[in-house]
Amino acid sequence: MEERVFLQLWNQKRLQIIIAQIGPTIVLIPVLVLAAQGTFASANDAAGYLAIAVVAATGFLGIVSQYAAIREAQALLLDMNKVTNPTALTQKVASSSKHLSLTALAVVGLGLITFASVVLAVMG
Repeated sequence: MEERVFLQLWNQKRLQIIIAQIGPTIVLIPVLVLAAQGTFASANDAAGYLAIAVVAATGFLGIVSQYAAIREAQALLLDMNKVTNPTALTQKVASSSKHLSLTALAVVGLGLITFASVVLAVMG
């Protein structure tokens, strides 16, 4: 494969990671606003459980999508390391494997922290 194609694929993977964050973020906004207004304090438990379930579902699907894109990007980096006479940009991108591993950990870790925060805000 050509170096240019590898870089295009790399940018597609980065975009997939970013786009996978949009849905959960849009879901979190009203939950945050409602929790800040104290709406869940006066709502019945079913409403709180529903909010938590929706946040969990969208968050889980977002994390799975991001994690899949990260794994694919890691495979892409292995192939990029095989390019003969790579440009400085390709070399820099190809050396990003450790950063991707940290990103995968951050996606999962921050997802769990966010979910725990939502549970506390909704049920607290």
